[in-house]
Order: sequence, then structure tokens, then C-alpha cells
Amino acid sequence: MAKQIRFTYDGVDYTLEFTRKSVETMERNGFVITEVFEKPMTLLPTLFAGAFLAHHRFVKRDVIDKIYDSLPDKQDLIAKLAEMYNEPIAALLDEPEDEEGNVEWEASW
Repeated sequence: MAKQIRFTYDGVDYTLEFTRKSVETMERNGFVITEVFEKPMTLLPTLFAGAFLAHHRFVKRDVIDKIYDSLPDKQDLIAKLAEMYNEPIAALLDEPEDEEGNVEWEASW
């Protein structure tokens, strides 16, 4: 099961999660996770906002920023978000569980 963060803000339930599609969307918009420590003022809030894409795509950025400002323990929050962000990437490289029906391939060199 995918890792999620759940909370209620202003009477609305939120589920934050990263999927292959949401990570792809972030990457297409220029997000590079390895640059988080170089540009924390820009990329940490962007990482948080990106977690809304899977289930709450249409929440406005000013609302997301208000939610971020109201959340305690931000260091742990950012660590969890980074772990969640990496999960779909790791899944992309997973080997198939069932050998039956796998496509055989070979290189020509």
C-alpha cells in the first residue's frame, strides 16, 4: 500500500500521496528532488504542494501554503514527504512478482 499522510484542515479531510503520475507531473514542471537542499525556500513547499496532486489536484496554492504553515513538526513532515516521493520511483524499477507471462529480452552487444 502506498504511503500517505492524512489530516483535516478547516473541516476538510486531506490525503497526501505521490503516484507515478503526480511525480511525473512535478518533474515535467521542473521539480528535481536532488535540488531540495540547494533551493529549500522554493522546493520544500513545492514538494508539499505536489503531494496534493494525486487526490486534491484543484486545491489552490494559497490554501496549500496556509495548511503547510499550520502543520507542526515540519522536519519530520519533509522527511516523510521525501520518502513518499521516492516510493513510486522505486516501484518503477521493481521486478515483476510473477514470472509467468514476463517478456523475455536480450541485448545485441
